[in-house]
Amino acid sequence: MTVSSSTVWTAPGAGQWALDRSHMPPGCTLIVQHIVTTSMPRGMRRVFEELGTPLETLDVKFVNGQFYSRLRPLISPDRPTAKLPPAFVLKIVSRVHPQLRRRNKIAGNVLLSEPWTAVIHQWHNGGRAGIESRNLELQDVDLPALDNAALLSHVNDCLEHCVSKWEHHFWLHGYDLGPIGRYLFESGEWGPSPNELLSLLEGASPSTSAPARALVDLRRSVEAHGTLPTTLEEARALSPEIAAAIDHFLRHRGVVLFSRYDLDGISLGERPDLVLAVILNAEHHDTSTAVAQRTTAVRDNVPAEHRPRFDLLLAQARAAMDLRDDNGPMTAEWPLGLLRRGLLELGRRLALGGLISRHDLVFELAPDELTADVFAGRPTGDELTRRAAERAAQKTLEPPLVLGPAEASPPSDVLPKNLAFLVGMVQTIMRHMGMDGVATRTGLHGVGIGATSVRGIARVASTPEEALDVLEPGDILVVAGTTPA
Repeated sequence: MTVSSSTVWTAPGAGQWALDRSHMPPGCTLIVQHIVTTSMPRGMRRVFEELGTPLETLDVKFVNGQFYSRLRPLISPDRPTAKLPPAFVLKIVSRVHPQLRRRNKIAGNVLLSEPWTAVIHQWHNGGRAGIESRNLELQDVDLPALDNAALLSHVNDCLEHCVSKWEHHFWLHGYDLGPIGRYLFESGEWGPSPNELLSLLEGASPSTSAPARALVDLRRSVEAHGTLPTTLEEARALSPEIAAAIDHFLRHRGVVLFSRYDLDGISLGERPDLVLAVILNAEHHDTSTAVAQRTTAVRDNVPAEHRPRFDLLLAQARAAMDLRDDNGPMTAEWPLGLLRRGLLELGRRLALGGLISRHDLVFELAPDELTADVFAGRPTGDELTRRAAERAAQKTLEPPLVLGPAEASPPSDVLPKNLAFLVGMVQTIMRHMGMDGVATRTGLHGVGIGATSVRGIARVASTPEEALDVLEPGDILVVAGTTPA
């Protein structure tokens, strides 16, 4: 199926919407469209209110399978204007409007109390463990042993879990990105460049470095046997200790959906060849000395009177970096992998019964179609095939960078002090995430993930899944989008 050049692109609501490819791939399944358009605005609405941000939420919609977002203003969100009143009027309004006065008071309390410290502490003292426990509970269900009704119930439990945990995921971003944004915004006033400041966060995540070290230990255990296994089962057979380590790794990582934020991505456990490759090529480089040296160099260039403050901001940003790296796999990618796992079993049964021509057509179901009707052929296999072709065509579209008329945003200097500072933090972090609304940029742009340059073969792939079959150690992946996992 091809999409005509006459494809209509209409803004999905008031104001201007920017194409966002930092989160969702084009041509998303209906189920994932439901998950993200439900959870993201809810989570961002909560965190914007809690932190005193003068915004209602980050609204998100899909147009022809493409993901668009809009920062929804707190005041008159559905009556945007391209022309603002004079600055003196905006200053008065921002100080007398009840909602803005309330947000300004909250922002002041937030800047003093720094609530992200408590949220990060709670994550490491019960919050993370509770989500992991529920993930494992859903993962431990013996799907083939369920009858059809119980399987549908399980799939819907996984869907509800996804919506709930994705909302939590976006809410947590206020508390993992907040201190990072403050660090960049405030420290940047003292001279260091954003890239210098970001480079000091390297190695700040035990949630990623600890598993990397464990994999290195596992690799060494395998190598100690003298012969390298060619399959994962051969690796398991080397010793009970190695088998147990592999099982532990897969129990906590095997169902994580890692190639894309959609159900047609894959989880690591579905590719035992990749699991073996991950083990045999495991590396962990201790960069603590280099980071310490860079930190000293950057700190020395900060005015002496600001160095204690710089130390505090850096420490908070490093603590937040660990939460940020832990947040995605635990609250988003693992729950989505659990939903994929349940749907794959459902698809297997539908295909076995001749209701669909191939099992992966199950991903074309809409959330409200996950009922007993699917076993009666509603929707039909032909309809699901049509949806799959439509999604495939949507992946090839070149959508407009923006939809809807431009809307003016008040300059931060008309806001009260606390709101202005908080807006500066938000704008800083969104700029570095490529979500600052500057959708008319062209060419290559972005922020590097390390402090050094490397040279390698560029492997260009149309999808992350295709890349898995061509990548070799040392290669540089070039792909339109994938996930941190």
